[in-house]
Amino acid sequence: MRDGIDYAPTTPKLLQVLAMLVMSPGKIVHIDTIVQELWANHPPRSVRTTMHTYVYQLRRCIDENDLAPYGETMLATKPPGYVFRIEPEQVDVFEFQALQKTGRELQLRGEHAEAAKSFRAALDLWSGPPLANVHCGQVLSAYAVDLVEQRRSTLHLRIEADIAAGMRHELIGELRSLVTANPLDEALHGQLIRVLGRSGRRSDALATYRQVRSRLNNELGVEPCDELQVLHHDLLSEGEPA
Repeated sequence: MRDGIDYAPTTPKLLQVLAMLVMSPGKIVHIDTIVQELWANHPPRSVRTTMHTYVYQLRRCIDENDLAPYGETMLATKPPGYVFRIEPEQVDVFEFQALQKTGRELQLRGEHAEAAKSFRAALDLWSGPPLANVHCGQVLSAYAVDLVEQRRSTLHLRIEADIAAGMRHELIGELRSLVTANPLDEALHGQLIRVLGRSGRRSDALATYRQVRSRLNNELGVEPCDELQVLHHDLLSEGEPA
């Protein structure tokens, strides 16, 4: 996308090839990895010719939309595969990861409010599921799962930074919504229990623990994690959750 215009091809296989290349900007993507993504263990007999055709079509798309002086400049053949010559900061995934890294560094320095801002900026880059418009094979599916987990981790970190910065009441509504959408996420439940306890809502915090414990028992046959059990013990002892 450039200047608000999406130049990506609409053909499913071309989108898959493009996604594979964009996910490794400036690096060689082995042709066998692309073939595995497109056809798994059942490539066509003319797989090399087909791959050359896809690359040619992508280069033509680059040329027709003036995305680079020459299509072969941006999408280069580099044995044993291809290189998409763009900078990582041109890809929102890598911008997201850079902001997450900055947030972690700020958190370690005790700059919790600034860390929360960085995590929030990273999360704001998300507009939906990763690779939502791409038909994903084995390689891209695994990549998408990893991205979802990175987003989940960043959300936890952002809330943790907000709590460390002194936010309590302001987080209750958001956390209630999140635990409803993610009923088995113990980290989110722990954060909700903590902010409820620190907001003077001990009975609500205890009720939240009972609810998640019951759900974990009934659906997974397990007890809550150690962190939740410690929070519960603190609440029963009428101490403020740590």
